[in-house]
Amino acid sequence: MRPLVAGLALLLALPAAGRGFERTETREDCAHHQPLRQPFFGDTHVHTVFSLDAWAQGTRNTPRDAYRFVRGEAVGIQPHDAEGAATRTLRLRRPLDFAMVSDHAEMLGETSICRTPGAPGHDRFVCVLLRRWPALGYMIVNSQWSAGGSRREDLCGADGSACALAARSPWQAIQAAAEEFYDRSAACRFTTFVGFEWSGSRVGMIHRNVLFRNERVPALPPNAIDDGHDERRLWERLEAECTEAGTGCDALAIPHNPNVSHGSLFAATDPDGEPLTPALAARRARLEPLVEITQHKGDSECRAGQGDALCDFETLPFADVAGHASRLYRDPPPPGVYVREALVEGLALREQLGVNPFKLGIVGATDGHMGTPGLVDEEAFVGHAAGTVSARLEVPPLPDSPWFNPGGLAGVWAEENSRDSLFEALRRRETWGTSGPRIVVRLFAGWEIDAGLCDAADFERRGYATGVPMGADLPAPPGEGAAPSLAVRALRDPGAAGHPGTSLERIQIVKGWLEDGEPRERVFDAAETESRARVDPATCERSAGGADRLCRVWRDPDFDPGQPAFYYARVVESPSCRWTRHACLAARVECDGLLGPRGPLAACCDPAFPTTLQERAWTSPVWYEPR
Repeated sequence: MRPLVAGLALLLALPAAGRGFERTETREDCAHHQPLRQPFFGDTHVHTVFSLDAWAQGTRNTPRDAYRFVRGEAVGIQPHDAEGAATRTLRLRRPLDFAMVSDHAEMLGETSICRTPGAPGHDRFVCVLLRRWPALGYMIVNSQWSAGGSRREDLCGADGSACALAARSPWQAIQAAAEEFYDRSAACRFTTFVGFEWSGSRVGMIHRNVLFRNERVPALPPNAIDDGHDERRLWERLEAECTEAGTGCDALAIPHNPNVSHGSLFAATDPDGEPLTPALAARRARLEPLVEITQHKGDSECRAGQGDALCDFETLPFADVAGHASRLYRDPPPPGVYVREALVEGLALREQLGVNPFKLGIVGATDGHMGTPGLVDEEAFVGHAAGTVSARLEVPPLPDSPWFNPGGLAGVWAEENSRDSLFEALRRRETWGTSGPRIVVRLFAGWEIDAGLCDAADFERRGYATGVPMGADLPAPPGEGAAPSLAVRALRDPGAAGHPGTSLERIQIVKGWLEDGEPRERVFDAAETESRARVDPATCERSAGGADRLCRVWRDPDFDPGQPAFYYARVVESPSCRWTRHACLAARVECDGLLGPRGPLAACCDPAFPTTLQERAWTSPVWYEPR
């Protein structure tokens, strides 16, 4: 290509000139604006005292406290003393760039009534039960609505209006806290989003976190009690009250925990069991461009035992987190409970319907229920209060169910740290998720990616010029014999003062495709460190080795232009100790005794729980569709 033509192609392929996104709010322009985009980390799945399950487990932090915490301030957590003062405090080692409080829309009103002295209904039996015996009270209230029941008439009135009225106060407080902590100045230090969790439970979890673009939001969030455990009602209300209301409101929904959805989150049918229609698939694709691949209640990337050894990572062996003691999977988990399966299913549905309802970008989150966004450090983990309500976190040393984990973070490539810029990045899926570490990873895919791109000083500029970023579609092949190349660059988490991050071990490319209509998947090792690092489980000390940076331009060796496919990168850290191992070492547990430890500490000597793990990051895929 001649220099003049090459230069013109480079300019045309860059992100849009000027701001690069539409401004829908009143604010100052960010002083640090990067047209080639920059990485930001955040947590969009956090619960506070306004969520019934969090309050029932002793959480007292409000949305204001959650935003104070994520900006670096100390907050108190349970247990509380007789005067109501927190007996423990937490502080993040590093603030995050953005966050969203996502309290459950269900029971906002009931929770407000039961925890507000003097409120009508505050002295009703169920409220007294929730305050005195929260585990029992929560079990009664939760079982009623999660089984498809209606609101309690003794609290909400015959028409439910009392609870709808009571829900307005916490919903307004959520909005007020988001506005208070959103930095609208040119410094752009921190971004908040207004949002909520819609907690449908038709069979298993079909939950979504709904994130609004700006301050224009519905008067009350939709919920699964009033509208039924049917995601179609959620989408209809989001369109009617937000995206098509003409008010400037915009939103997207992020499904989470497909691993405990019994296959219903990624079903190829509608909630009535009928095949998906093109219209319904298009609505889902429009409103749900992302999926939460990992969080406190387990990893949802891929099915263990299918030839990919790294799929056996933070995998929960039970079907229902609310009753896991008796709901262990006796047979293999049903189809459609892992993200990779959904991505392949989306290829098949695209051929049938003309639209892919599962064209999903990747993010991670914590699902913390203590008002503590970004609490992901393994060695400092004190639980998330997100399991059964009877696990109150009142008695360390094991601060949570050993099946659970600290959760992950969302990474976003955006021009600046503002709502509009981040929202558009989320919508176009230029995102990645991590299992906790702040690994920065970038991916470009194309037909003419330079094999020497990793050595180029202008990696990003040339990546946009000759390819598409993560989350996008590959254009048509330029000619016969062409095959896509992926340029992937990963930087290790640098860590915080006194707490260095872990080195990187490898980059893998995961490919999924359809071959004669049958789903296929394969994992390729694209880049590996020359020296492997190790960790000693007896002390959790890590050896030298691994890499600070890995980069590779990888070309698909088996590309068939007639087969639809997707590709994403998985970046894997060197081994480190799991949070349970840190807790067991701190408790000085010995596993060579005749009887061994009892109670929660028994997990320290149970081989079902690994002592080490390899943290990781996953990019959003890129897709290829035959023309």
